[in-house]
Amino acid sequence: MSLADSRPRPETPGRGDTPARGRPRSEAVENAILEGVVHLLEEGVPLAELSIERIARTAGVGKATIYRRWSGKEELFVDAMRAAEPSDPELPGTSLRDDLVVLLEALRRRGLVSRSSAILHNVYAQMKSSPKIWAAYHAAVIAPRRVVGLEVLRRGQERGELRADIDLELANDMFVGPMLVRTVMRPEGDLPEGLAEQIVDTVLEGLRPVSSTAS
Repeated sequence: MSLADSRPRPETPGRGDTPARGRPRSEAVENAILEGVVHLLEEGVPLAELSIERIARTAGVGKATIYRRWSGKEELFVDAMRAAEPSDPELPGTSLRDDLVVLLEALRRRGLVSRSSAILHNVYAQMKSSPKIWAAYHAAVIAPRRVVGLEVLRRGQERGELRADIDLELANDMFVGPMLVRTVMRPEGDLPEGLAEQIVDTVLEGLRPVSSTAS
């Protein structure tokens, strides 16, 4: 799995644009390090046995080079997995429905990639068994995505596209939940094109203000 053509990675919260000691970032060096992580995982090295020293040796860099860019292996693993996943989508902002469909379609595509990539499937399972790594991934990737979803719902509620009495946290779970069941809990479940639209339209039917659906 090559990361050379991956999109530019968003900065992990807490990391500045300029690394310590004033040295400039090198995209080539960072890609080499991230690919070193993936190469070791592809060889079957468990997450628990990966060390910064081993990653540095595989990537052909010094340990200090890695530590100038990442505080530790948890943060490095998160960036390696994020670079291997499909990029987060740009929202159209045209309507609540349009934004929700884009968000759920991105979740569907991540599910397809996870199913088709044995290494990603294996790494996700290992990450969940490592509290520190899973916590880092949740804080840097999952939580920000949930914030985006809640903001989409909040804007929709302010525009009158959702009832004012709707609990947005619950509503977010109602939209995301069916896709997560298909992608995570039912690996044999279909993930067909159009599933995002089907989920959004079904859930929205019960959450829209009555006046907006009345003829």
